[in-house]
Amino acid sequence: MATEIERKFLLKNDTWCTVVDDGVAMCHGWGKRSPAMRVITASAWSATRIVLLLLALTACTPTPDQTLRLGLASAPVTLDPRFATDATSSRINRLLYARLVEFDDRQAPVPGLARWEVVTPRHYRFRLIADHPGRRFHDGSRLTAQDVKATFDAVLEPRTGSPHRASLTLIERIEVEDDDSLSFYLSRADALFPAYLVIGILPMQAIREQRPVNRQPMGSGPFRFVSWPEAGQLYLERRSDGQRVGFITVKDATVRVLKLLRGEVNVLQNDLPPELVNYLQNRADISVTKVRGSNFTYLGFNLDDPLLGQLAVRRAIALAINREAIIRYVMGSAARPASALLPPEHWAGNDELALIPYDPAAARALLAGLGYGPSKPLRLTYKTSTNAFRVRLATVLQSQLKAVGIDVDLRSYDWGTFYGDIKAGNFQMFSLSWVGIKSPDIFRYVFHSDAVPPNGANRGRFRDPVSDRLIEAAGVAGSQQAQARGFRRLQARLLEQLPYVPLWYEDHVFAMRPGVEGYSVGKDGNFDGLVAAKLQR
Repeated sequence: MATEIERKFLLKNDTWCTVVDDGVAMCHGWGKRSPAMRVITASAWSATRIVLLLLALTACTPTPDQTLRLGLASAPVTLDPRFATDATSSRINRLLYARLVEFDDRQAPVPGLARWEVVTPRHYRFRLIADHPGRRFHDGSRLTAQDVKATFDAVLEPRTGSPHRASLTLIERIEVEDDDSLSFYLSRADALFPAYLVIGILPMQAIREQRPVNRQPMGSGPFRFVSWPEAGQLYLERRSDGQRVGFITVKDATVRVLKLLRGEVNVLQNDLPPELVNYLQNRADISVTKVRGSNFTYLGFNLDDPLLGQLAVRRAIALAINREAIIRYVMGSAARPASALLPPEHWAGNDELALIPYDPAAARALLAGLGYGPSKPLRLTYKTSTNAFRVRLATVLQSQLKAVGIDVDLRSYDWGTFYGDIKAGNFQMFSLSWVGIKSPDIFRYVFHSDAVPPNGANRGRFRDPVSDRLIEAAGVAGSQQAQARGFRRLQARLLEQLPYVPLWYEDHVFAMRPGVEGYSVGKDGNFDGLVAAKLQR
């Protein structure tokens, strides 16, 4: 039986809470039980108690070598950029491979390996930059235009099965002019085209020989591959100075924190519940930094479903969600509400979109107009992953929807099963996040009628001729300003039609032990900060 000490935990810097028998917390200063905090408090108590109990049994035993270790919640799936779609794989591949195109602070495309010119609206010529550090593969061979062509030809080859093929099918052919120059010819004009060329470049020989680059990568990025001895441990080495970096997968957030405190990892980034972040912030030996992020979290719907195909149902769901309360109490204020997939500071973002209000009365009225009420609730199934924090968020959403007359059957699955169901369209409602979005071509990939899988990621089967026309018009606009105007109109239309219910942009939180210098996190949460990070002993 738990003692009174074990049943208390610090919720905020000056607020102590006690868990009572029904799992609800009584917190000093609130004066009443808070139903909205039911899930939060039970999880917070459990996680914090584990930290306190295990810390008493462990000593601080730093790792004996000079490897800078990051603790991750999920392992990379593949180190082949032609196939990487999960966030961890994509972020690590950025360190291993160089790309033709990069992005500035407003997510506009800028030269990476190459500069480009628009010869005609359907002809782009790229010239590789001679002194770019990415012109040498890790085996010492020179990266040439032939390697670029081989990489994109492989992605476009249907037999390869690359998930990135759908966004590049407008490429009609690629012609190499010399070792440093090549031309892309398009089947249609698309002013956003350079932003599509963000796949890491592989050696032509590795592609021809079908080498297992998914496990033994060969790129020209700032880090080279060292070893992948098991699924939860991946080691890279920085080319400039030999600094080694290890990616250590520990799914449980509490155990990741313990490994940080013991010195078994040096940095944790994201996937930490607020109570553990608060705990780390109160420790003098750990530095915690929060950075405003651009990763977009949303509720997705299957619009082929007879219930969720009704706009009134989607609007009722949107109005029933109290985003501000979730962000404050569940997420520790580490997010900001969203109205669109692109954040307002993006060059194509729309900073004039209103936030969806929290209006449960309006939600009930919409449902009543469809024949639903206390005696006949609307019943839906909501899928999420088994990640403890995502389950907590889903449970709070379930509670808020129930308050307006929507009974939600919440089902959580391991990541592979969950993501497989979403890609297959096997769902009514789900929540996910778009991570690392740079280019507004994402709208064609996600919302155009022609992008229903396998031709894109329109997994909700959204079909709207108005949105299609806006997507197509913005893509061929003659200037970036005209493109931005078109995409702003599109985002306003999507907010009206709600194929997604926008929730929030999550902040990035990283915690570090002493001795780590120069590490930073960008808005998209990439691991690019490792290029400059150093481990001092």
